Amino acid sequence: MLHDMLTRPIGASGIEASAIGLGTWAIGGWMWGGTDETRSIAAIQASIDEGVSLIDTAPAYGQGVAEEIVGKAIKGRRDKVVLATKCGLVWHTQQGNPFFDYDGKPVHRYLGKDAIVYEVEQSLKRLGTDYIDHYITHWQDPTTPIAETMEALETLKTQGKIRSIGASNTSAADITAYVAAGQLDAIQEEYSMVKRDIETTLLPVAMAANVSALSYSSLALGLLSGKMGPDRRFEGDDQRKDNPRFSAANRQKIAALMEQISPVAETHNATLAQTVIAWTLQQPGISFSLCGARTPEQARENAAAGRLRLSEQDLTPIGAAASAHLQDLDG
Repeated sequence: MLHDMLTRPIGASGIEASAIGLGTWAIGGWMWGGTDETRSIAAIQASIDEGVSLIDTAPAYGQGVAEEIVGKAIKGRRDKVVLATKCGLVWHTQQGNPFFDYDGKPVHRYLGKDAIVYEVEQSLKRLGTDYIDHYITHWQDPTTPIAETMEALETLKTQGKIRSIGASNTSAADITAYVAAGQLDAIQEEYSMVKRDIETTLLPVAMAANVSALSYSSLALGLLSGKMGPDRRFEGDDQRKDNPRFSAANRQKIAALMEQISPVAETHNATLAQTVIAWTLQQPGISFSLCGARTPEQARENAAAGRLRLSEQDLTPIGAAASAHLQDLDG
């Protein structure tokens, strides 16, 4: 039986969004082997057509490329979209801490008030909109007090430029400091069947403060997609090439896990990837799952996971299989 797209609130913001979100890191091309703008726009529009309202992007994804593509894709459909973008990875200033080099240019982690005010205007321009629904600090900046960052964000909210506030790649202490300084509506963190550490570290703190969690890498960069066989090769700048998590031994263990998830997927007439995403959304404290898509087909497959409801009878064997096979993954 097909259900409607699952929607959930973003913290206490009053904003509802689809539980499946479209992540656009790959669309920016950086670390994913380039980008195809026409296909990317089609993927974003297919997501919206399928009921995915949450679209997550960031200036750092291709230094503005992903935001510009999202801007083109949502023209004329802005009212159907809950738009999330980020601040705090900057290349217009050398303040804060150096983080990485992009095409020979240093990118710093900086969340000072001046930079946030500058960044939001750049994002609004690239996205072709006058407001951002959910504005997220991308990485945390130890050189700026969270109270100062939050003051800047609360001001932007009063001005109507942003509608809610999020923080990504945080510690439990960061979450507590944000909550003390203003209204934090969500955190965005890596979470998947193979990476569950936030269940004990961040999620209890977030849940106690009515802060939602947006999980990214639910399919662990494709490892849990059901399409990543032990023989797959990674080429060029593909970040999975030397990643120990993608070792042949790991992929054997994942294959064994997928075999045990298969009967649940078949019962629901769903793919393995859809079943893994639906499982993710049923975990306590996980409100949203951000899934990358570079083609309309991938976008439609991800969206369908938001119409899938797994029962206790489904979740129990999946949980048991995950515990059995994923205990000792490399990396």
